[in-house]
Amino acid sequence: MSCAKVPSAILVDLGNPDWIPDDNFQEFLKQHIPDADIRCASDPGNLEDICMIALNRAPTALAYSSLPNLQLVQRVGAGVDQVLADPALPGDVRIARLKPQAPAREIVEFCIAYVFAEQRHLFRYHAAQSKTEWMQIPPRKTQETTIGVLGLGHIGAKVAATFSYLGFQVIGWSRSPKTLEGVQCQHGRESLLELLGKCDFVLCILPSTPDTVALLDQTAFDAMKPGATLINAGRGDLIVDDHLIDALNKEDDRPVRAILDVFCVEPLPTDHPFWNHPKITITPHVSGWHIDDGLPDVAENYHRLMSGKPLLHEVDRMKGY
Repeated sequence: MSCAKVPSAILVDLGNPDWIPDDNFQEFLKQHIPDADIRCASDPGNLEDICMIALNRAPTALAYSSLPNLQLVQRVGAGVDQVLADPALPGDVRIARLKPQAPAREIVEFCIAYVFAEQRHLFRYHAAQSKTEWMQIPPRKTQETTIGVLGLGHIGAKVAATFSYLGFQVIGWSRSPKTLEGVQCQHGRESLLELLGKCDFVLCILPSTPDTVALLDQTAFDAMKPGATLINAGRGDLIVDDHLIDALNKEDDRPVRAILDVFCVEPLPTDHPFWNHPKITITPHVSGWHIDDGLPDVAENYHRLMSGKPLLHEVDRMKGY
């Protein structure tokens, strides 16, 4: 009498060949788990064999209803908001994410680049050059500049600590209480407006959760310090787009500029008013790119799933991260 085959195949469905082609990631996983059955979405084989899917964005190219034995959705990245928002995902399927160090460092670098561009007035000098104007402006003093970091998780904590090390005054904000050396930590929605009124730069490193969607609305912008710069490297839906445009169009400079790397719809539609607004700088979701050091965790989670051990970086569906 033959025994039924235990579902143990991994499906790779990243859907972003400009970033990591599916077949490249398939080969990577084969090096770490050579005995595993690893398939790409372009040739998935018998779907009943699949117990784990590695994806970048949701929804997957295959309907979850066609994967009857799926046990784990492994996000090949940090954010899981799109996975959680997919109504087709069964409630008993587990979700895990990655916490690589490389994109955290890159997001720190991204924020540093734009903060110092403002500190040294590089945008204004670029505009002056186009008009052949010789215009000298004193740089801002680092020790007299306050950085607000919204989100003190894996990445946000690194951002806050780095700016503190560089000599800035740093205020961090999170959903729950946190403690970071050199950072004045605040938590809870009631403290957000007060924080916004103190900060010369507001750096958004928050995930997308029910508590953070539309967090930065007209009320938040009205509370910002005049002349402040907003940098969003978290999730696009933290910001109410129309409210940001209205705020930038006002003469009180709350904020005076917005640096946006993430958007509610990506790629950003060509007719979106962000593209041509003189106070908005757009980058195409590139603040954190390389995740190489986190990829072995995908193989490790497969081993853990097969052996019944706790997963690395499993997501709490109630919290959204």
